Amino acid sequence: MSSTPAADSVRVPVEDASLTAFYRDMTVPERRTFWACAAGWALDGMDFMIYPLVIGTIIKLWSVDAGTAGLAATVTLLASALGGWLAGYLADRIGRVLTLQITILWFSFFSLVCAFAQNFEQLLVCRALLGLGFGGEWAAGAVLMGETIRAQYRGRAVGSVQSGWAVGWGLAVLAQAVLFSLLPPETAWRWMFVIGAFPALLVFYLRRYVEEPPVAVETRAKAAAAGDRPAIWEIFSGPMLRTTVLASLMAAGCQGGYYAVTTWLPRFLTTERGLSIVSSTGYLAALIIGSFAGYLVGAWLADRLGRRPLFLIFSLGAIAVILAYTQLPLSNAILWVLGFPLGFFASGYFSGMGAFLTELYPTRLRGSGQGFCYNFGRGIGALFPALVGYISAGMSLASAIAIFAAVAYGVFFLAAFALPETRGKVLHADA
Repeated sequence: MSSTPAADSVRVPVEDASLTAFYRDMTVPERRTFWACAAGWALDGMDFMIYPLVIGTIIKLWSVDAGTAGLAATVTLLASALGGWLAGYLADRIGRVLTLQITILWFSFFSLVCAFAQNFEQLLVCRALLGLGFGGEWAAGAVLMGETIRAQYRGRAVGSVQSGWAVGWGLAVLAQAVLFSLLPPETAWRWMFVIGAFPALLVFYLRRYVEEPPVAVETRAKAAAAGDRPAIWEIFSGPMLRTTVLASLMAAGCQGGYYAVTTWLPRFLTTERGLSIVSSTGYLAALIIGSFAGYLVGAWLADRLGRRPLFLIFSLGAIAVILAYTQLPLSNAILWVLGFPLGFFASGYFSGMGAFLTELYPTRLRGSGQGFCYNFGRGIGALFPALVGYISAGMSLASAIAIFAAVAYGVFFLAAFALPETRGKVLHADA
């Protein structure tokens, strides 16, 4: 069976573009899915951000250099790229909800295992295994949300779920401030990973309250009746190839820039700016609040202006603020103020990503296509934390962050410019 980008071509106008309109008009299944995915994404964000927050402790405790320490973040993201593609394919075969449950249990378990690592090599392996589920959770959850929410609200709803990442990031920073104040560093970092096992509790809610999207159920039933199963390589064939290549480059750019900044910013504040772990919390809080605001504004703009304008505006804004934050001779007070726009522009564009990738692919290939593109981006973006770490041995950490972030956001801008606008697209079961 062939599928083309022309499938699901019907569009609906966005009549009420206010940020909260989608929530007021949600059905019960939509609302349950919304909260389940928002919680999942928040806990996913908390799990990932734990490592950047303890990276300085790991460097001191096990005497590893910055490049090697950054390798653990890179390996996590590389594994998540593979996990996301496989989970997306699995979601097309066995369902979105079941795949989401499996991936949440997986990364929760391996976060707990990280707490018992006895050396850096063991931690590296545990983070790689955690990454498989981490990447899979986004792939399954984003498709689930994109197919459950109606077209006129999809950008705002999926984008608002994305804001859960900032909430999870905030929870990780709060846990760091509390644990590192009460416990010695060699113990506190282990309890950070124990907290990362909490997402497993979300599975009980998913099993009871969240339903499979009807469009996915109908498509799988038709495929089974026809004896047709999508091949894992089908997203690279025919008219889908151009979409897959450009979407993958776009995802690589936006995530490469984000990870170059967020992985090393805590280290930048404590080394080049002379702040302690606890005193840097306020600077990270400004960044996180800006990030949360960026997600919400990005969600609104995704339906108000469209997906592409959102990406173009925020990529340029991110380049400008990152260069100012890292390259200008600013006082710590000004740096604290700049944390808000940095978080705003370096995060807010993610609000449009889930809906955009959902709308680029036909239903029978949606999990595979969305899972591959986003997580290919993670795989390429995964190289940036390690590269920033290694390059910083020969230049300042601030300059290394600025170089890689600017290049990444430039790629993001160009790829987004080359892709079509998808706002308002109605999703249908494939014939």
